[in-house]
Amino acid sequence: MSARTVIAGCAIATMDAAGAEHADGHLVLDGDRIVAVGAGRAPEHLARDATRTIDARGCLATPGLVNCHHHLYQWATRGLAQQATLFEWLTELYPVWAHIDDEIEWAAARAGLTALARSGCSTSTDHHYVFPETAGDLLEVEVSAAASVGLRFHPCRGSMDLGRSDGGLPPDEVVEDRDAVLAACETAIDRFHDPSPGAMVRVALAPCSPFSVTRGLMADAAGLARRRGVRLHTHLAETLDEEAFCRARFGMRPVDYLDDLGWLGDDVWLAHCVHLSDAEVARFGATGTGVAHCPGSNARLGAGIAPVAALMAAGAPVGLGVDGAASNEAGELAAEVRQALLVARLRGGPAALTARAALALGTIEGARCLGRDDELGSLEPGKLADVALWRMDGLAHAGIADPVAALVLGPPRPVDTLLVGGRAVVEGGELRTASEHEITTDIARASRRLAGEVEATL
Repeated sequence: MSARTVIAGCAIATMDAAGAEHADGHLVLDGDRIVAVGAGRAPEHLARDATRTIDARGCLATPGLVNCHHHLYQWATRGLAQQATLFEWLTELYPVWAHIDDEIEWAAARAGLTALARSGCSTSTDHHYVFPETAGDLLEVEVSAAASVGLRFHPCRGSMDLGRSDGGLPPDEVVEDRDAVLAACETAIDRFHDPSPGAMVRVALAPCSPFSVTRGLMADAAGLARRRGVRLHTHLAETLDEEAFCRARFGMRPVDYLDDLGWLGDDVWLAHCVHLSDAEVARFGATGTGVAHCPGSNARLGAGIAPVAALMAAGAPVGLGVDGAASNEAGELAAEVRQALLVARLRGGPAALTARAALALGTIEGARCLGRDDELGSLEPGKLADVALWRMDGLAHAGIADPVAALVLGPPRPVDTLLVGGRAVVEGGELRTASEHEITTDIARASRRLAGEVEATL
């Protein structure tokens, strides 16, 4: 018999289609699946065989959060280019990232994933697109890092093949050959992609951006992804500089460019999408194209505010992303839920986004972006036992009668308990799967070494 866990006495926001909530309820987990959710005590026939009972009085239970966009390697380069636009920031950091190797990737990925876990995130993507020739298999390194921390992981095999000499933004030394990219994508799918129910690792293909990837690679990657049954991801419409680049190089706006390449569809989710027209928002809704909204990063770089309320009204899946840690030094997903609500209201007024809609961005909508809303993103029988427990009885939240409002509008706090597939990753606010002290020491050392190597080349 699989291990059975009863979570008792908590408020519950299920995030299911009906919006069911319980002021004082229970969850029962059997192995890696949820078998019961409801008000009051757990049914006796389920509770009596429990191998563990979690007293969750004073807590709010939500689904584990889903991070839809990240660049984990950037954790080693936080705090740089502090007043830069996106293009200025990239121009300064591309030469730094050319020195990334296995050791730096391991340290950065573990640090970024630990920050996510402590902020209630149970599933994360990563968009890795820098592969220096002298480094090893960096995708393998981050897959191993995710396993060591215990998070569900959707690595995106990124790529750049449009160097500066051919009119792109990145320097030639950080781009790859198109054939080599496609071969590496095939290998990544063969080695890491698990299409089975309950998978801990699934792969997507993710050419980086219109200003760093050729039209040919964009088209070939889409064909390969659809032939192999994996999802597609890229950056899009993040800044007005990008729009100007696309108009000058392709004679069209970024969304039209992707549409022309067959890149809009329900197997695609796109990062940022700040600068969209009303017609483009409607097109996303009609095609089921997803958006990874990154409010913290967009604010840090001054890129603008994505039309999240309009996208949701159009029916497009909209999840949240912390984005790379170099453009969002916090890298914590719970904070992005609050920021998403605040920036939506800056754009559209106080009725633009509710607390529950903001939480949906970080849960069920994020799962939709990754094509896993049948397994993740809500607390329902049959779904995976990815559960976050948030303490609501401390000074930060006590006295707010609505626990969802307390979580979203109150000050962000580390998750108290995070279960991934029923396994405790965080307990009592502390990481249980690895040594946080060791991870902290490793990333500090790796960041210093990277800075020293870059300085030595100047």
